[in-house]
Amino acid sequence: MIRSMQAALMRGRLAAALVLAAAAWSATAAPDTHVSNKQGFNTDVIYQVVTDRFVDGNAANNPSGAAFSAGCTQLKLYCGGDWRGLQNKIEDGYLTGMGITAIWISQPVENITAVLNYSGTNSTAYHGYWARDFKRTNAAFGNFTDFSNMITAAHAANIKVIIDFAPNHTSPADAANAGFGENGRLYDNGALVASYASDPSGYFHHNGGTSFSNLEDGIYRNLFDLADLDHNKAPIDTYFKDAIKLWLDLGVDGIRMDAVKHMPFGWQQNLMSWIHGYKPVFTFGEWFLSANEVDPANHYFANKSGMSLLDFQFGQKVRQVFKDGTHDMVSLHQMITDTAAQYAQVHDQVTFIDNHDMPRFHTTGANPRKLEQALAFTLTSRGVPAIYYGSEHYMTGTGDPANRARITSLGTGTTAYQVISKLAPLRKQNPALAYGTTQQRWLNGNVYIYERQFGNNVALVAINRDLANAVNIGGLVTALPAGSYTDKLTGTLNGNGITVGAGGAVPTFSLAAGAVAVWSATPAISTPLVGHVGPVLGKAGNTVTIDGRAFGATKGTVYFGTTAVTGTNITSWEATQIKVKVPSVAPGTYGVSIKTASNVTSNTYNGMQVLGGPQVTVRFVVNNAFTAPGENIFLTGNQFELTNWSSTAPLGALFNQVMHAYPSWYTDVSLPASTAIQFKFLKKGSGGTVWEGGSNHTYTTPASGTGTVIVNWQP
Repeated sequence: MIRSMQAALMRGRLAAALVLAAAAWSATAAPDTHVSNKQGFNTDVIYQVVTDRFVDGNAANNPSGAAFSAGCTQLKLYCGGDWRGLQNKIEDGYLTGMGITAIWISQPVENITAVLNYSGTNSTAYHGYWARDFKRTNAAFGNFTDFSNMITAAHAANIKVIIDFAPNHTSPADAANAGFGENGRLYDNGALVASYASDPSGYFHHNGGTSFSNLEDGIYRNLFDLADLDHNKAPIDTYFKDAIKLWLDLGVDGIRMDAVKHMPFGWQQNLMSWIHGYKPVFTFGEWFLSANEVDPANHYFANKSGMSLLDFQFGQKVRQVFKDGTHDMVSLHQMITDTAAQYAQVHDQVTFIDNHDMPRFHTTGANPRKLEQALAFTLTSRGVPAIYYGSEHYMTGTGDPANRARITSLGTGTTAYQVISKLAPLRKQNPALAYGTTQQRWLNGNVYIYERQFGNNVALVAINRDLANAVNIGGLVTALPAGSYTDKLTGTLNGNGITVGAGGAVPTFSLAAGAVAVWSATPAISTPLVGHVGPVLGKAGNTVTIDGRAFGATKGTVYFGTTAVTGTNITSWEATQIKVKVPSVAPGTYGVSIKTASNVTSNTYNGMQVLGGPQVTVRFVVNNAFTAPGENIFLTGNQFELTNWSSTAPLGALFNQVMHAYPSWYTDVSLPASTAIQFKFLKKGSGGTVWEGGSNHTYTTPASGTGTVIVNWQP
């Protein structure tokens, strides 16, 4: 009875929170309420939790003995957090009260139960990254019923669920000691597939640990001591497609793909094509970048793989500007400018200020306003914002595992909680924050005033990083319509109201020390505007979701380039969202636009990659390809996925150290299945481009799984 009364109370709190949210929205333009949209997360705010460190909802599933720390004082052991605990905090309104509309949870699959000893410290798989069976649940988090109940509760609260997924590896293994841990064993729903020491089919790489010296070394060697899987093996490819299908069928709304820098690009593009053809969900990967690191391979992956990335360029710069004070607002704006050019879909990159692999943003004794400003910037900037659990309570922790402590409070009264709760809903209320451009309006070392604009919807944000001195803001001009505007933060961070005159001029005002102010306008949009298309990689027949405004209530026409899609191939048409099937067009990259039933044409959303059909992964190897210093080998061929015979932007440079050694070169490529292809290799260097001679190489790709083709360089 007590449990029933508590459940009813929690449901009541949730209902009250949703009513309050609806009331807040009703005062503005109609919000984007498509919580079922699994492809577009631009209007969402993600809350990342380390599941074991959040809330223990069911003590019965806690590990026993040496694997468990009852008071969570030993941070490399299990502490009890589980899916029932997550469900409890969803149902009592803690997350919805903060404006959270998506949660990113630890990898849910079965992990090893062994307690490993590293330099005298016991360690467990509490984090979820030491998998043994990707088709079973981590019993410490719950069973499939618990997982489904959590999903159901989340969806009832208009919250999407993102799972972490780590197909790069299984668990720790020691090549010299088969008795260490579980020897990296991989299971298929309880049946042993292979172990690191007993691997007759070569399902694991046995190339030692990576030195992180280059991309190839990181892909084809072990990440630390984790048993690295060979994705060029067809059974491994099939295994992971079957495994992710299981979790997609359970209703997950998104995937965070671990360690994408350490898996072959071609295999991952093939996997994403499969996911987008089955049940497309928003997917973003982890490609770690250090402070000040800019990597063209990172941009290429985000633009071509079919998944987005955690935006480390964004996160590292925000930390330098607001946390450390080593960079200024000018460099912050430069990062926004640079990444807008580097990422084809910059609004789909996931922004953050810290996570489980970094020291927490807040440090003991630091002014809390630094964290509050960083949160405000992230929530009002381009991208999909992700907030690490406990940031709302100023949690600290300088590194693993201190940055993964049990959440210290579940109260709602902190300033950080209030900042998030006031700004997160704006991403649904004002499409300028979700889809808009970014323009600098006022800038110096300490003050950044930037404007987000989507059609005539505008959000203007002012941040004064100087925590001691106010700044007079003169000469500010904005696209906000003439009128008076109150701070959407209601002064929580000492922001003020402004008045906008004719032509957008704002009279001089004082921006207080440490202040953040957000001003917003959402007049009705009359001309159709496409804000997002997803996924932007797929094949003919796949369903694509188009988000934006002013599409009208009556079905019109969707264009992929100049190819019109009408009738039943448009499966739904609403004023803010359209679902459409990709037409049978020649493989290539297309712009997507719409024409309303009243013959008004929208803008064009660029970057939609239409592939040549269902994909498989093929490893290309060329032997005896000798090069001069500074030269590299590249690949091209007669398919879109092979760059259509491009000599200016072929695939590569190819690798030549780990799986095959110079003068052999290799790469893994996603290609249409059951297709006769032609291809050639070429050398590129300071001396120009040199094609290999002879006839085109030919190969027919397999119907499924993976393939390998080995040829000799033709002089």
